[in-house]
Amino acid sequence: MARWFLRLGAAGLTVSGLYAATRMDPNDIGLVRIGRAVATTAVISYDYIISLRGLEYGTDEYESIKSQVHRRSARHLLDLCRANRGTFIKVGQHLGGLDYLLPEEYTSTLKILHSQAPQSSLPEVQQVIREDLGKEVTQLFASFDEAPLGTASWAQVHKVVLHDGRTVALKVQHPKVQRQCAKDIILMEVLVHSVSWLFPDFSFAWLVDETKKNVPLELDFLKEGHNTEVVAEMFKHFHFLKVPKIHWELSTSRVLAMEFMDGGQVNDREYMRQNGIDVNEISQNLGKLYSEMIFVKGFVHCDPHPGNVLVRKAPRTNKVEIVLLDHGLYQTLTEEFRLDYCRLWYALIKTDRKAIETYSRRLGAAELYPLFACMVTGRSWASITKGIDQIPVSKTEDVEIRIKAAKYLSSINELLNNVPRQMLLLLKTNDLLRGIETSLQTRASASSFITMSRCCVRAVSRYKKDASTSWYGRLKISLAEALVLWQISLHEILLWLKASSVWRWVGGIWAHDHPLQ
Repeated sequence: MARWFLRLGAAGLTVSGLYAATRMDPNDIGLVRIGRAVATTAVISYDYIISLRGLEYGTDEYESIKSQVHRRSARHLLDLCRANRGTFIKVGQHLGGLDYLLPEEYTSTLKILHSQAPQSSLPEVQQVIREDLGKEVTQLFASFDEAPLGTASWAQVHKVVLHDGRTVALKVQHPKVQRQCAKDIILMEVLVHSVSWLFPDFSFAWLVDETKKNVPLELDFLKEGHNTEVVAEMFKHFHFLKVPKIHWELSTSRVLAMEFMDGGQVNDREYMRQNGIDVNEISQNLGKLYSEMIFVKGFVHCDPHPGNVLVRKAPRTNKVEIVLLDHGLYQTLTEEFRLDYCRLWYALIKTDRKAIETYSRRLGAAELYPLFACMVTGRSWASITKGIDQIPVSKTEDVEIRIKAAKYLSSINELLNNVPRQMLLLLKTNDLLRGIETSLQTRASASSFITMSRCCVRAVSRYKKDASTSWYGRLKISLAEALVLWQISLHEILLWLKASSVWRWVGGIWAHDHPLQ
């Protein structure tokens, strides 16, 4: 088998080298893209087979060598994603965001793709604009910044000024993405099935399924524009949230013109310090927004990596704002799923082990419900059983979670293949939000759990009231909801008192009046 892998890898590398004799972009040659992918898959598979052969599973030597192979393999994947671009970049970004589900060697390496995606040349950008808008750049805009503000897997964004003086962020799709993505997905599917055949415990079918479903949605910028307007209207009661307005007259399926909004990335503590922005306020508001999205509305922005979430002080009011960008990927939750997920989180916060098991099983976890609970919360089972709102996250626990993600990779893959497809993007979203909290050093705060508790109670109560056929039944539900919300508010006040100087002052008086004998 080892010889077969070497031959396969050599064949792939040979095909990849064919483009050197031509002046064509290698990404235009299907055989080159296939050759790269096949060669990379063969090299990685061969490395795992040879490096781990003869080692006793679970020993320190085995874990050490496996970590080295993970690191090498992650670098090979990074090189492949950068070379093949498009769909490969998107999949690499997805994997890089799964901090608490995949080995750290992979996530830390692939995370680079969030900020270092390859960019299209200026002539390529101008060609897409010309084809879709029917005019030259100079006819459409008073000025056009040639250097992109940012580059992502599908597109890059340029700052432009309209002839009427308005500043616009122009998102332009990479020219070859749509033509290549369907073939890339088929190629990925074949390679994933091959890896599953070689390593039965590591099936990544869930990743292919998600890619096949989401790519067509993300490539339609008109759909993204529609999502942007839906979110702006749906969450207009959050005055801290800002969503760019769409310029429809300059938008197509490959070009999206948006109101230009600047700010610092949400994980940039130094920017917030310099601009007098309270990191705790940002963390709390982000928690409010996503709790409302997930538990109440069931319409979730699923790509909150730092480049898509900006913070700033409003130019006129000086109030702190969160700017939410890139609305191409949303998950619409079914009512049944949303309520089960809602009840699961409420059970996790209340440390109700029976309910945790019940709703984890309803969401497809089966006997692996303790692992599933850890994946959802990013916490250890010991912390879950003691109360995740009572025990702050420690660095030790964080390291423990990441180590166990590598140890239980086959079980995690089994879960990801069994849970509802809606859960996959939520797990990614959870991991990205936890990453932001970690960067802001606010993850130990209990405020996010209080916000989630309120949203869970409201969501379940609304469902019960809608299902009730009598005014008396709705009244009972409303009173029960009010009581629970009051209890949550009381708990919040107690937590505030414990953290305040008032509590220390009372404690000092108590100690003075009741000295130990």
